[in-house]
Amino acid sequence: MKMLRWIVTVAAVVWCAGAAGAAEEKHAKGEAREASQSEHKVNINQASQAELMKLEGVGAGAARKIIAWREAHGPFKRLQDLEKVTGVGREVLEKNHGRLAVK
Repeated sequence: MKMLRWIVTVAAVVWCAGAAGAAEEKHAKGEAREASQSEHKVNINQASQAELMKLEGVGAGAARKIIAWREAHGPFKRLQDLEKVTGVGREVLEKNHGRLAVK
């Protein structure tokens, strides 16, 4: 009986340690994702169509419009100028807060 109790106790400890490790791993992955997003900002004055399409809410058509606007009017002076592009609104700026740069 003592042996069974000991086995159950060890199994419970191992199970709890596994759950705690999984939670820590999940937290670490979230921090890594945030760090990679903040390290790789998209410069809207130099980004290619493929780079622009990595942004939330920007598809192929919107990316082409951003590039066309940039070529017609010159570089963006501030992030809010992105709203001047037809089809790209404040929502795109909000969804990609912290991922955009103007250089």
